[in-house]
Amino acid sequence: MTIRLLLADDHPVVRAGLRAVLDTEPDFAVVAEAATAERAVELAASEPVDVVLMDLQFGPGMHGSAATRLITDLPRAPRVLVLTTYDTDADILAAVEAGASGYLLKDAPPEELAAAVRTAAAGQSALAPAVALRLMDRMRTPAAALTKRELEVLQLVADGLSNQQISKKLFLSQATVKSHLVHVYAKLGVDSRTAAVAAAATRRLIRTP
Repeated sequence: MTIRLLLADDHPVVRAGLRAVLDTEPDFAVVAEAATAERAVELAASEPVDVVLMDLQFGPGMHGSAATRLITDLPRAPRVLVLTTYDTDADILAAVEAGASGYLLKDAPPEELAAAVRTAAAGQSALAPAVALRLMDRMRTPAAALTKRELEVLQLVADGLSNQQISKKLFLSQATVKSHLVHVYAKLGVDSRTAAVAAAATRRLIRTP
């Protein structure tokens, strides 16, 4: 059985490299490519695709996690395997909660990528070892782990947004944003926005510019 693939990445060189690697597998067929997350959703809805290899960052457009959610909500939805350079808690949780079947880093060797594609196509979970370890660590210490919403708020703080801007972007009251930050400070053992961002970046909970 041939596994039909859609490559979603905004870098043509990356897509070409992936295609070159995947084309060496006799049971793989790259049937479509997308340079934007929006286009990936369109193709996943219109083309016969089994697995989407999804990047997370697409410049100013839709995020890969948002596209993943839309794709996995489709009738007869293909599986989504996230393939990215980011291994922060914020990115991993967003992708997994959006319905991704797997999460792999772009430096994975070709044989690991091929195995992950086959695992995802079979409807099973395909997580990079480092990603699986981070998720297990969160499960072991749930009280100390930042929630998905807390990570979202802190990521926006790191991106330079004010509480007012965060409240508008996430459709939260400013009081709720402040409450989330209070919880973040307590869990990270800090007392300021700057210290929270620095601590979270060191622990690879969020991405920093």
